[in-house]
Amino acid sequence: MNRQPGIDLVERARALAPLIAREADETERTRRLTSAVTQTLIENGLYRALLPKRFGGAEVPLETFMQMQEEVAKADASTAWCLGQCSVCAMTAAYLDPAAANEIFNVAPGILAWGAINHEVQAVPGGYKASARWDFASGSRQASWLGAHVRVVEADGTPRRKSDGSPEIRTILFPVASATMHDVWDVIGLRGTGTDSYSVDNLFIPEKFAALRDDPAALRENGPLYKLSTNMVFGMGFAATSLGVARATLDAAIDLARGKTPQASKAMRDNNAVQGLIGRTEAQLRATRAYLYATAADVWHDLSRGAIITEANRVALRIASTWTIHQSAAVVDTAYHMTGATAVFNANKFERRFRDMHAIAQQIQGRDAHYEDAGRAILAGNLDAPPTTR
Repeated sequence: MNRQPGIDLVERARALAPLIAREADETERTRRLTSAVTQTLIENGLYRALLPKRFGGAEVPLETFMQMQEEVAKADASTAWCLGQCSVCAMTAAYLDPAAANEIFNVAPGILAWGAINHEVQAVPGGYKASARWDFASGSRQASWLGAHVRVVEADGTPRRKSDGSPEIRTILFPVASATMHDVWDVIGLRGTGTDSYSVDNLFIPEKFAALRDDPAALRENGPLYKLSTNMVFGMGFAATSLGVARATLDAAIDLARGKTPQASKAMRDNNAVQGLIGRTEAQLRATRAYLYATAADVWHDLSRGAIITEANRVALRIASTWTIHQSAAVVDTAYHMTGATAVFNANKFERRFRDMHAIAQQIQGRDAHYEDAGRAILAGNLDAPPTTR
């Protein structure tokens, strides 16, 4: 179905950037990726970056996925967001019956999308019954399958629990045609993601399409990628997306400053205040990127040597991804304000990147509460020593 993906996904993403940028206005207007962009992403294997190799995926290292996201985000944040969301969803194949995984990911277009954890399903003979509605399904307008993360209750209504007493959460998967889509995505940023809601009514889901996602006991793959939870990869992928938006916005501001002379003022390129602001902001962005990628490299080094994911790894990834999103937003703000009235014109694309970046910062991966979670773990004193760059 697709050209076999390989280690050149970053180069492919960079090569596709002009097309993605040309289509960005239409993506924004229609609130969905254009058919040209979607088809090109499929043909170049970008949606399969995190799919296991045995299903025809690339199963790339975490840093490669992040770099791919960064390159696409420089061209358009909505396209990168949909690509990142659906790429991480494909990690579910590592927990599925192989026949189910092939049916989902190796029948065109082979794209899975899902929303937030909510509601419950009832266990019935051979599977589960679901009647519910879920929100925030980024990329659903390109998807052939949808998923939902639900609590399981037995036929008598008793909640099913894992051995540690916590509720059993399963990811149920079903064709888009089985669901009713609800067009709710009327937002200020990331408009092109079409992050709609969806519902099902008394839908039967066969057992083979209900995965114990992120449960090590259910994992069928041995590669280091699948030692990471999907939530961890979401965080790092969306952080890399924010870096791409920040890079593109700052670069556009620098290009503008080279040629703009504000009214009753000296040329921006000769203004000491502008020069200093650009230097400090460039340092801020480079330092943020270095921190994010050093954290990813350290964790990947451990996992590649056979280690299991630790609480120290989890905390490191969480604070690096959250910090990167916040710092990227600060860079975008600086670049936006630096450019003055020029930034408000649609033709210059500053205002869209500004809106997109602040939509990213509002998403769950950018919550300030993540720092509290990390702080509790650090104060508990049971983490390993902080990672050092290797």
